[in-house]
Amino acid sequence: MGTLFGTIFSFLVVFGVLVFIHEFGHFFTAKLVGIRVETFSFGYGKRLFGIRGKETDYRVSLIPMGGYVKFLGEGEIFAEGGTKSLPSDHFLAKTRWERFMVMVMGSAMNILLAVLIFTAINMVGVTVPAYQDETPVIGYIEPGSPAEKAGFRLEDEILFVDNGKVVTWSDVELAVGSKPDRLITVDFRRGGEAREIQLRTEKRTRYALGYAGFTGKFLTQIRLVKPSSPAEKAGLRQGDVILSVDGRPIYLYQFVEFLEKNPNRELEFVVSRLGETINLRVTPRLEGKVGKIGAYTEAQSVEKKYGLIGAAVQSVRDNVKNTFLIIRFVKDLILRRASTQQLGGPLEIASFSYAAWKMGFLAMLSWIGLISLQLGVINLFPIPVFDGGQIFVLALEALFRRDFSPKIRQIWMQVGFVIFVFLIVFVILNDIVKRMPNGWESLIPW
Repeated sequence: MGTLFGTIFSFLVVFGVLVFIHEFGHFFTAKLVGIRVETFSFGYGKRLFGIRGKETDYRVSLIPMGGYVKFLGEGEIFAEGGTKSLPSDHFLAKTRWERFMVMVMGSAMNILLAVLIFTAINMVGVTVPAYQDETPVIGYIEPGSPAEKAGFRLEDEILFVDNGKVVTWSDVELAVGSKPDRLITVDFRRGGEAREIQLRTEKRTRYALGYAGFTGKFLTQIRLVKPSSPAEKAGLRQGDVILSVDGRPIYLYQFVEFLEKNPNRELEFVVSRLGETINLRVTPRLEGKVGKIGAYTEAQSVEKKYGLIGAAVQSVRDNVKNTFLIIRFVKDLILRRASTQQLGGPLEIASFSYAAWKMGFLAMLSWIGLISLQLGVINLFPIPVFDGGQIFVLALEALFRRDFSPKIRQIWMQVGFVIFVFLIVFVILNDIVKRMPNGWESLIPW
């Protein structure tokens, strides 16, 4: 019961912030140019409750799939010449430029929110895995993985994935993760010689993430030490980074396996602690049939922290990069190179919101920033149901120097309504089937 309440509450927090910021952008700009706002709604459909102001109905509606503001005259269809005697606060009485500004400011506010959030996080400081910014040199290959079958070796340096340049392991993760169950081409350097290999990625997790099976030289960091464990008795502490075991580097994905194979054998650890190198002797204790030292581990992490200007610059860089990733994902989705399992609807957003909520304020803030950017960018796509659809019409009218006929406007609105209903049904169903054992096939009765 607590989990359900927490999920609903955290979703409403995220939903409320994003919808308010987006619709406030439309609302504020409309008021600025003199357009009357008739409705400011959280959600769509039937009005549940709210406050009726002098001009505007501020309300909460039944379907929590976003929100909207309705302007005086928005969506009305007029006969030719029927817009000549409109009141001054009517939506269609304004210039195309003024209507454009009203339409674009919703997304602009979401994007601005993302930039401000990540600027603040960069100033406070954020802890991230160190390998994300490291050169993609292979340090571990999972036995039986696509990478091993394709012939990759340790020390191979990855250069391109499907003709897309990769500079860091973060780039590689994004490039491979967005290509599940696909034949991809990987360009790499081995011994100074450039080579090329094709491998078929696997599809893992319910989000259908692409998996190749190679990772970098990810050092192991101690996250937690159990009381009275071999790790504590040997002097290991939280935050220690394992540089080597018995004179050779043991990377993250090998570390636990190595310990399990060496119970009751004294091992020499070389660790880094606050910039100092320390030698420790640790003996894994036999538990069941394997050796364990009583410590939880994770990839080595580093703290990134910037001043105001540096934080803002880094935030803009990250958001620009993520914007292109969103556009590329939508393109891959249309071309069927990405799986719909990677899409997230209201159920997925609620689930991730609760997970972020449990992780703390900064995690929640980061999640809101990430979703805000996605909402801002996707809303600019030229689809009738989105703000970008209306912006697209305004752009065409400006290009041809004439307003579209009432019939064309009506068709555009009807197409938009059909797309809107389809999207709502699809994303909800998609969230549901991801939780079923056979995905969409689970809905087929035969």
